[in-house]
Amino acid sequence: MAVDFNYTKHPRVEERAQQGPITTTAVRLHVAERGIRAFNARIGLAVTNAVGTMWAAYVFALISLMSLPAVLVGVLPSWRQHFPHWIISASLISLVGWISSYFLQLVLLPIIIVGQNIQATAADQRADATYRDAEAVLHESEQIQNHLKAQDAEIERLLHLVRSLEERWIKNIEPALPKEKNDQ
Repeated sequence: MAVDFNYTKHPRVEERAQQGPITTTAVRLHVAERGIRAFNARIGLAVTNAVGTMWAAYVFALISLMSLPAVLVGVLPSWRQHFPHWIISASLISLVGWISSYFLQLVLLPIIIVGQNIQATAADQRADATYRDAEAVLHESEQIQNHLKAQDAEIERLLHLVRSLEERWIKNIEPALPKEKNDQ
């Protein structure tokens, strides 16, 4: 007799096999399918990925260090002779100030937020997929537990049958066995 168990596959298993992994690029393509939204999403994500690197940090550090000689000369005027005139000029300080204050804060910040919104949407979708995967794993483990319970019940039934057959066999065989004589 077969074990009394019917396996039912969780629907998420098939869905996950067809869906594949969730990537930021796929979310960007889905969020902004075409036109200006797609262009804005592509630029926002590219800038966010580029600015979120150590190379960008090095560039920003270099830009900020460009005004350091002018600040040092302002504090210690005797140092003026150690730097070229162009590096301590007011126009360079103004340029560094404009780049760091206006461009980076007013232009780059909204672009980065667009990219971060796309990344957050992808992260939310990955979290949802992970939750549904965990739910499917839970279902599968419940199926395994039920299968094991069904197997245990069948094993118990078979053991009971073997014991009863053994008892009958012993009862039928014992009278037929020659009795040993006691030599004492």
